[in-house]
Amino acid sequence: MMTPMLRAMTRSMLRPTWRGALVLLPLVHTACGSGGDAADPSAASPTQMIGPDNVAVVSTDTLRSGPAISGSLGADREARIRAEVSGAMLETYVEPGERVAAGAPMGRIDDAAVRDAALSAKSSVAQATVAAEQAARELQRAKSLAGAGAIADREVETVERAALGAQAALADAKSRLAQAEKILRTTTVRAPFAGVVAERTVSPGDVVTPGTALFTVIDPRSLRVEGSVPATSIGEVRVGAPVTFTVNGSDRPLTGRITRVSPMVDPQTRQVRLLVSVPNTAGSLVAGLFVEGRIATDKRAATLVPEKAVDLTGMAPMVMRLRAGKVEKVEVKLGARDEQAERYEVLSGLAVGDTVLLGAARGISVGSAVSVSAPKDAADAARPASAGATKPN
Repeated sequence: MMTPMLRAMTRSMLRPTWRGALVLLPLVHTACGSGGDAADPSAASPTQMIGPDNVAVVSTDTLRSGPAISGSLGADREARIRAEVSGAMLETYVEPGERVAAGAPMGRIDDAAVRDAALSAKSSVAQATVAAEQAARELQRAKSLAGAGAIADREVETVERAALGAQAALADAKSRLAQAEKILRTTTVRAPFAGVVAERTVSPGDVVTPGTALFTVIDPRSLRVEGSVPATSIGEVRVGAPVTFTVNGSDRPLTGRITRVSPMVDPQTRQVRLLVSVPNTAGSLVAGLFVEGRIATDKRAATLVPEKAVDLTGMAPMVMRLRAGKVEKVEVKLGARDEQAERYEVLSGLAVGDTVLLGAARGISVGSAVSVSAPKDAADAARPASAGATKPN
């Protein structure tokens, strides 16, 4: 049996143990809470995935710079054929897009009235020829009689004037016949040179008059561009300088050369007009296409970056570079601009092989983790075959 003194001593020994336990509980809870936050995987920032179209690699390539030029392709050799006589269009032998040889018939105009005029002129020539021959014989006889003293010299002069008049009438009749035959030949419309029929503006049955447009023929082997450059760039332009073009809607480059430079500046636009010849021996181009190009006044190797990668809104040009999977902002110094290729020359700030962000991807925050996805074709090629696929026989 426990005595009162023994019970008091027991309570005194147990009391500090409970107090210590109560003090330690919050500390243990705090320590466990801190350890749980440090191990939380959601605290790390996620990696952003972008497509290959949002990045570009800085490379060394040929830089071409010079004044820009644009315009429409036109035929260097073009003929607009018009009617030379009045009449109804009886036949047309060609259609637009058809090739024709030099002198090939393209259409025929009613020649009834013109043919009658030619026949009349031919008859007049025959009559004038007979009259001239008769006058020549009369002159020869008169001279013989005058030599024998049978007639006076005055009569000889009269016969001589008649012979000259007959010769003049014959020459006039021949001239009228030549003109009538020439007009008769124009009733058959022919191609002035070998080329392609670009336009036919008449149909059988149409009544035409002199000056009516009938056909347009062009030689597609050589085209030209009529453009202009600012007067401030005239020092960079010379006859024979190469010009690089691209056709609207196509990336295939074309090359031409300046053939003419206007000697004066347009007072309204302050532009100088140019004429550029573009060879088309393969026949891959057609007149009327809109082209844009640049006169190649400077050509050299340079470190180039796409325009879409450069931010020009600040005090200095900036690009967003992807290095070791992280985005960083880099200040760059730019040189010449290749307008056609839409690239800048980089003088400092970037090195060949650096990866830069393009377009909307430049809005990614500095320090963000970024990963570039593989192209779709490459991903499809790397994807394993389906387990249910059967091997072809």
